[in-house]
Amino acid sequence: MAMEAAPARPVGPTRLVYFDDMWALRYDSTVLAVHQEEGGRVAVVLDATVFHPQGGGQPADTGAISGAGARFLVEDVRAKDGVVFHYGRFEGAGEGCSHGFKEGESVSLEVDAARRSLNSRLHSAGHLLDICVHNVGLFQLEPGKGYHFPDGPFVEYKGVIPPDQIQDKKNEMEREANKLISEGAKVLASVFPYEEAAKLCGGSLPSYISKDSNPRVIKFGEYPGGPCGGTHVADVSAINSLKVTNIRVKKGLTKVSYSISP
Repeated sequence: MAMEAAPARPVGPTRLVYFDDMWALRYDSTVLAVHQEEGGRVAVVLDATVFHPQGGGQPADTGAISGAGARFLVEDVRAKDGVVFHYGRFEGAGEGCSHGFKEGESVSLEVDAARRSLNSRLHSAGHLLDICVHNVGLFQLEPGKGYHFPDGPFVEYKGVIPPDQIQDKKNEMEREANKLISEGAKVLASVFPYEEAAKLCGGSLPSYISKDSNPRVIKFGEYPGGPCGGTHVADVSAINSLKVTNIRVKKGLTKVSYSISP
């Protein structure tokens, strides 16, 4: 298939397979377009994907897309306006090589299992900290942004911890997190009508979520859930252990950094 400067025709939103099955690592899909973007990056667009695009504080999945006569190594995944772009290179394709996929071709997707597992554990650990913050009495902290990459994950909260309480609360959060991990709890991930989602999330949803939408909610056991588009562990126990590495309070915000065991 010749490389297009842009998709040959408009494509609709990509169906996100991991929304329904976060633990699926393989899937069969159909090629909608293959094009080369400005700068030379090759992108493959599919009707459905099991690859998680970078976003929501979670890194992109990597892996491979295989067809009848070509294999595409997925090195990055991004989403724009509901369409997921798989970036990478065709295996064994040099300059001027015609290796590629045809529009409408059936292909097999396979996600790097080790990377997906680590990303999911780190993301779940960040959500677990939200529960721990509440359980140790820090009701003044409101969850904000999260960064769940391996190179220094953290969760940032609106609100502050008094300086004389930071060390004690750091220790309490870590103990509470590992207590919950040792007890375990099933993880639910599903899409709900707005009102039902709000109930599952403690009675309300963040203002950036439209009341006309059907939010996807992540819920750990019986604890209130939270809106999230990422992937997570099947059970909290899979996080293994969590360490609160630092708490920093600055300009009305509290940043809780953490790490997890291998």
